Amino acid sequence: MRTLTIAAALLTAATAVSAQTRSVYMEDLTWFEIRDAMAAGKTAAIIYAGGTEQNGPHMSLAKHNLIARHVAGKIAERLGNALVYPVMPFSPAGDVVEKTGHMRFPGTVSLSSEVFLGVMRQVAQSAVAAGFKQVYLMGDHGGGQAELRLAAEGLDADARRKGARVYYVDVATQSGQQMNAYLTERKITPGGHAGVTETAQVVALDADNRHIRRDRYAASAAGPEPAAGALVDPTPATAEMGRIFLDYKVASAVEQIKKFAAPK
Repeated sequence: MRTLTIAAALLTAATAVSAQTRSVYMEDLTWFEIRDAMAAGKTAAIIYAGGTEQNGPHMSLAKHNLIARHVAGKIAERLGNALVYPVMPFSPAGDVVEKTGHMRFPGTVSLSSEVFLGVMRQVAQSAVAAGFKQVYLMGDHGGGQAELRLAAEGLDADARRKGARVYYVDVATQSGQQMNAYLTERKITPGGHAGVTETAQVVALDADNRHIRRDRYAASAAGPEPAAGALVDPTPATAEMGRIFLDYKVASAVEQIKKFAAPK
């Protein structure tokens, strides 16, 4: 019996180690595991920016970071050769002195354009220094997209000299058009900060009911945005809808990345 107990414990430990090693999230791994994964073919790095900002009375500040981590992981799984850096949790969201944009509401964290650009550049440089051959910068928050593009374009020439490439991946444009078309077809108002599109994605990811307050939907719908922090009635949002929207983002990113890798 004791032998069986020891064997079961060893099997459990081995399974846990195996599960950790299989994770695409670098924060789950030791540096030994990252090194070995890279040697085995994980040569691409995904660096995804989220954001910490108010999302009306019905949704927590975690929205962009939840979506970013999920989408980044799914992209890595579909590519098969990528690991995901920890999500950058902050982005440009308003002036912290003048309290513009989302800085009008408590809880929002905003970085200046210069600081955000600098941080994303240095994370990407870290990935190249680590030995990754393809580095992909992308973001879930609308603010900061121009900075991500600038960071990638500014680093790519130097990365080439080191045998690597740095790319900006526009997750928002194509997937946003698809989401709007989906909602318009169903006669649901698309777009809007903390509206149906964003709420549905969080509903799909909110398995433990920590991030959505359904009893506050009416308060968000009442607006206007300067008072409530939301622009569109989130009531039609469903988990099924959110899963579709999340997959739009994943598919758009994977499509762009495969085009980068295609022979010119």
